[in-house]
Amino acid sequence: MAITDKKVAFLLTRGVEQIELTSPRAALDEAGATTVIVSPSEGTLQAMEGDWEHAETFDVDVPVAEASVDDFDALVLPGGTLNADALRLDEDAVNLVKAFFAADKPVAAICHAPWILAEAGVAKGRKLTSFIATKTDLINAGADWTDTEVVVDGNLITSRNPGDLDAFNQAIADKLS
Repeated sequence: MAITDKKVAFLLTRGVEQIELTSPRAALDEAGATTVIVSPSEGTLQAMEGDWEHAETFDVDVPVAEASVDDFDALVLPGGTLNADALRLDEDAVNLVKAFFAADKPVAAICHAPWILAEAGVAKGRKLTSFIATKTDLINAGADWTDTEVVVDGNLITSRNPGDLDAFNQAIADKLS
């Protein structure tokens, strides 16, 4: 499935769950999209395997304060507890998420990443899924939470955990094609 004319922002920071970054990024790169790491972190950031083991480091392409929704066709939000918790406290990251929803562009979030949807006020009335630990927060934010491999609600795509990556990646590619 070719999506050669698409540019996709991956919004993340230190503590990102590596496979939730690398798997969707590789799938989109392979399909021909241009993928860009957007972050409040500067220079490089440390990815994790789970919440305890350091994995690889990744270069930041665009500071989140300089990122514009107009420059991208979609937004992917990888998980990781540390990553997701830090991003939902970053005003520029939250504003970028709000801008993607306001522009009605695809947003894909996996694992803990939907936390930022609650912070941005865009979870209310949306059907979605996430890692079980964020279920109550998302329900309290007004989301219709369900325990399913992948949920597509309009331009919002969500999945629960790394075990759902194949379905998550396919849903993103389908939305972009």
